[in-house]
Formats: sequence, structure tokens, C-alpha cells
Amino acid sequence: MNTNQKAIEMFEQNEYEEAMELFQQAVLESRDVQSLNNLAWMYLYEEEDDDKALELINEAVKMNPSSYFPYNILGEIYIRQEQWKEAKEALRKSISIQPSNEAHLNLAVAYFNLGELEDASEFFLRAAGDSDNAMYNHVKCLIDIGRITEAKEKLDAFNEEADDFAGEIDVADLYVEVNCFNEAIHWFEKGYKDYGKGSYWVRRFVYALFKTNNFSLMNQVIQEAIEEKEEVIEDVKKEEVEENWTETDKKELIEKLMDENNQYKDMINLITSGYVPKLEFETYRTGACYLFGCKRHNHPEY
Repeated sequence: MNTNQKAIEMFEQNEYEEAMELFQQAVLESRDVQSLNNLAWMYLYEEEDDDKALELINEAVKMNPSSYFPYNILGEIYIRQEQWKEAKEALRKSISIQPSNEAHLNLAVAYFNLGELEDASEFFLRAAGDSDNAMYNHVKCLIDIGRITEAKEKLDAFNEEADDFAGEIDVADLYVEVNCFNEAIHWFEKGYKDYGKGSYWVRRFVYALFKTNNFSLMNQVIQEAIEEKEEVIEDVKKEEVEENWTETDKKELIEKLMDENNQYKDMINLITSGYVPKLEFETYRTGACYLFGCKRHNHPEY
């Protein structure tokens, strides 16, 4: 068993310090693509030390590796650092060697943040499964570039029984974006009992109800949100303080909850005065095991 195999075995057994020492030893024995890649992965995923991981993976990439692993690591680091152009280059190189779902998704994130929405839409679609977050992002891109009919068709096909379903409120949110308020209300109601009442999505729900003149349900939704928040405030007030939950922490949380409650109380005035609540949208990177020699994921050594 070579040093890399021993390191992975220790890592599998949750012997982290021993594993890290062995991965470092492998680099000392031979600074090659495999040892540099695996140590970079450990720094990225276990230490969350982007700078050290970047230094190591850049050294590996200079060796012009024939595997996509180093380029996926490099692309992910650049995404974490919001260096979108560099991420795009690394991930395009990765895909040219061997396409992977992770590279497709992360490249889509890079394109989106560069404002290259047609390309972002394409690569979110390549990464998308049945009604998952990548498909949600794809539909968001379609809306942004004005392909509304196509976006609506794909929204209509969302399946709440799918394994990685994006979520009822997320689907409702996109229906609001395409001014399909009845469909939005349908999905908001589906998620209403399961989601904690947050001022953001309740505001979007109330807006959809206002646009369809459903004032009775609008008032009911706001009143229930207020009552639920008041119950939470009372529960927090009763909590006993301790070392990790101080009086200051408690006071700050109560102030935050009361502020959210005031937002509910003022919501009808806000919406009826012409306020349009904006969609909150954020892209998320993904990752995977890129360890050469990992038997669990059937990765051969380099």
C-alpha cells in the first residue's frame, strides 16, 4: 500500500490528522499531479484554506494533467473567491477533458455571475435533474433573457414528488416573476404549512394574492404570520440564559423577531401602495470527491 492509499484509508476511518500527515508526506515523496491534487482537495474541503489549496492545485495544473479533477478543484476555488472569469476558464478546460455534472453546474454559476445568461441557461440545463435546483436556476435564466413562454412550460412541468425537488415556495416565486399569480398562489398554498413563516416569502405570497384581488386570504395569511411570530417571541422570552445563550443574544433575537412582526403588520399598506417585492435569488456551487485512488468512489490513481 503506497502513501496515498494509506492516507485515504486513514481519512475513511475519520483519522483526520493522520490522513493529513500522510497526504503531505506523499507530496514530499513526489510532487506530482496526484499528490498535489489530493492535498489541495484536503485543504479545500477539510481545512477550508482556499489560498493553500489554490497554491497546490495551480502547481498540479501547470503539469497539464489529463484528468479533469484538478480543473474542477481549481474552478471551485475560483468560484468560492468570486473570480468568475478564472473559474470559467478552468471549468471549460475540465469539461473539454471529461464532462461532469459538477463542472456543468459550477460553469453555469460562473456564466450567471458574469452576466452571460444564455450560456448560464445552457449549462444549468446540462446539470439539471427532475425539478431540482439546477432546473430552477435554468428557468430563472430563461425569464431573465425574455424566453417567458419556455420558462412557463418548464415551470408547469415541475414535479413535487421528484427526489431533489427545488421546493414549493421556489416554484411559486418564479411564477410570480412571470406574472402567473394564480399558479403562484397554488404553489404558495402547497408550501404554506411546511415552511416557517418568513417575511420574504410571505410578502411575495401576499403580493400574488393582492394581484388576484384575493383580499380575504391575504388578510388571513398575514394574521396567521403575526400570530405565529408572536408565539415564537413569547417562547424566546421564556428561555433561560446560559453560557452560550446570553441575555444580549436573547434581546437581539427578540428585537429581530419583533421587527419581522412589524413588517407583517405593515405589509398590506406596503403592497397596496404599489410596492413590488423583489425576487431573492442566489446561485450555489457544488463539489464532489476528487481524490485519486478513492475506492469508495471507484477513482483510479492518476
